[in-house]
Amino acid sequence: MNIAVIDNGGGNVASIVYALERLGARACLTTEASRIAEASHVILPGVGAAADAMARLRSAGLDQLLGALSQPVLGICLGMQLLHSHSEEGDVTCLGILPGRVRRLQIALPVPHMGWNRLCVDRDHPLLEGIGPQPYVYFVHSYAVSPDAYTLAHAEYGVNVSAAVSRGNFHGVQFHPERSASVGARILRNFLSLES
Repeated sequence: MNIAVIDNGGGNVASIVYALERLGARACLTTEASRIAEASHVILPGVGAAADAMARLRSAGLDQLLGALSQPVLGICLGMQLLHSHSEEGDVTCLGILPGRVRRLQIALPVPHMGWNRLCVDRDHPLLEGIGPQPYVYFVHSYAVSPDAYTLAHAEYGVNVSAAVSRGNFHGVQFHPERSASVGARILRNFLSLES
């Protein structure tokens, strides 16, 4: 298995690589287009601002490459948001693989949404196999996508937000599986079992 974790400047990249190693999987941290294109699985992590993250992807020539990939791709946190069409965070055009818009959480609760929250599974999908109907996972985010036709699971934090999405070979989770204990490990293992 040849796993590429895109080094997009996020602070969570090392913890994702370690989480994969705990599963017995080796991953390379890279921005090299050729290594990403040849990988069996690609992970797009992210912590930080959408505009900065998209600028880094564009400067590395990865914005066009990512949309053309046919192997399983997993966006994590900001990485999931970047799969969508547009983000209010920096008013930036994103990858456009999913049609939704990323909006700042406008709620009476504290923002960022930080901590453990229940995941409500909306439909069965191999990415979520074996995690149970309402497990807890760990979130850190101020922006979110409303549930839509591509939502696999949502979380409620003042409003319902998409917590897991999928379209074809592209998947995303708003929470951090690398920080979500056994449930997160199961989701990463499920991702690695997906085939092109």
